[in-house]
Amino acid sequence: MKTLPLALDALLCIGALLVPAFLASCREASERQDQIRFGLFPNVTHVQGLVARHFSRTGEGWFEKRIFERTGKNISILWYAYNAGPSAMEAMFANSLDFTYVGSSPAINAYSKSNGTLLQIVAGAVQGGSGLVVPTHSEARTQKDFQGKIIATPQLGNTQDIACRTWLALGGVAVTQSRGDASILPTPNPEQISLFRQGKLDGSWTVEPWISRLEKEAGGKLLFLETDAVTTVLTAQKRILEKQPDVAQAIIEAHRELTFWIIEHPQEAQKIVVEELRELTRSSIDPSLILHAWPRLVPTNKISEEKLQAFAKDMVRTGFYKELPRVEGIIRNDKNNPSHE
Repeated sequence: MKTLPLALDALLCIGALLVPAFLASCREASERQDQIRFGLFPNVTHVQGLVARHFSRTGEGWFEKRIFERTGKNISILWYAYNAGPSAMEAMFANSLDFTYVGSSPAINAYSKSNGTLLQIVAGAVQGGSGLVVPTHSEARTQKDFQGKIIATPQLGNTQDIACRTWLALGGVAVTQSRGDASILPTPNPEQISLFRQGKLDGSWTVEPWISRLEKEAGGKLLFLETDAVTTVLTAQKRILEKQPDVAQAIIEAHRELTFWIIEHPQEAQKIVVEELRELTRSSIDPSLILHAWPRLVPTNKISEEKLQAFAKDMVRTGFYKELPRVEGIIRNDKNNPSHE
């Protein structure tokens, strides 16, 4: 049997001693985390996410700069786009996201299913900007007019899906997750446009800019707009809130500042939204489309616990829960910068 040269043998011994230390160092670096993974959707109702992503992509780093100013830490933001809330929550459960903009329904669902251990809502983001679009020739006015009809929503169990099912139920139109007096067809927003054009949908309950696109590109008209819906909130992994409280707080404060910046600079924000939607959807976005959609949404840092509780009841009414899902404690209590009503 050949023996290893002494030098190589010594290196292997040293390596064997260093590997545990290296792995420990990796674990320590992982816990320190020099990257924050952020989720958003290609919707105008995720305006803070779109604007912040633009600043990250162009080297301006809205969140990155403010994290450094407040903590002295160089942390990069990685952005991930999703079609709707349930998909983003799956990523949170898989520990693939640290923060995400998301609708109230998926946030409540994830919080309840994890028994309050997965995430918390740390700020409001957008109110309104969602509603029901029907074909221009449609004579539908009330829930009863949709008996035997097909309405599309972005994804089963997302905020608009629950809102649509609740509205129908309140009007006496029974709908379950798979059948009922009307059919709910969970369909990604981009696919809804072609289905609308083909006359295969009797309605679509969605958010901006898809409402405006259905109006301008697919012969749709807005039947009604949800003006006070809790459309988008900012959620954070509890792990981040507990292990990196300084970074988390810096992000929350930066989000609040960004909301005020968007309110004060609507034209610049609209231009950025156009650019980001083009980049994310790989499709042409007419600036007039965003201008048309803009008045329908209200950027806000506030989040109403009362509205979340009402939405939780809607989740029971529509059959997604047999008992009221847990909502207590879902909103992070920040005494320095209160964001809930």
